[in-house]
Amino acid sequence: MPIDDILLETEEKMMKTEEVVTKEFAGVRTGKASAGLVENIQVEVYGSQMRIRELGGITVPEARVLVIQPWDATTVHPIEKAIQKANLGLNPTVDKKVIRIVLPELSTERRLEFVRIVKKMAEDGRVAVRHVRRDGLEALKKEGKTGGVTEDLVEHAEKEVQKLTDEYIAKIDAHLAHKEKEIMTV
Repeated sequence: MPIDDILLETEEKMMKTEEVVTKEFAGVRTGKASAGLVENIQVEVYGSQMRIRELGGITVPEARVLVIQPWDATTVHPIEKAIQKANLGLNPTVDKKVIRIVLPELSTERRLEFVRIVKKMAEDGRVAVRHVRRDGLEALKKEGKTGGVTEDLVEHAEKEVQKLTDEYIAKIDAHLAHKEKEIMTV
């Protein structure tokens, strides 16, 4: 595999890791309502597991209110149960064919708990980026031994991989700082 392909593959994997971290962050509650809080909750309907976003529309009519409008009225109660089981501290109420979730004010203690959770998610993301770096470096070393590539090219590519690693870890840190600020803003 040519060095350029190894670098491209490494960057793609790091990019995907960053995307995963930001999606996980969206599921962590801040002071305001967001569809990301509930859209990926798994609901058992029609004999299989489906995400809430696949079962209905999620809107945010007010800063601290989420409304889920299932496309099929028979899924209202399974969605309600799934939200309760998700253990997010949310209390859904069923209003005919609509599920309303009013987000309670977050206590400082709860906010700090959420900050700890996002810090753990960010650290997991940084570790994943480092694993991608390790795999990239191993592929480069292997290419250097078998592909007849000069040591200088391999060394230059290794520096590129390190640069990518630093860049993606910095991006994750920036997302973390933003999310922390969002959580702590009252």
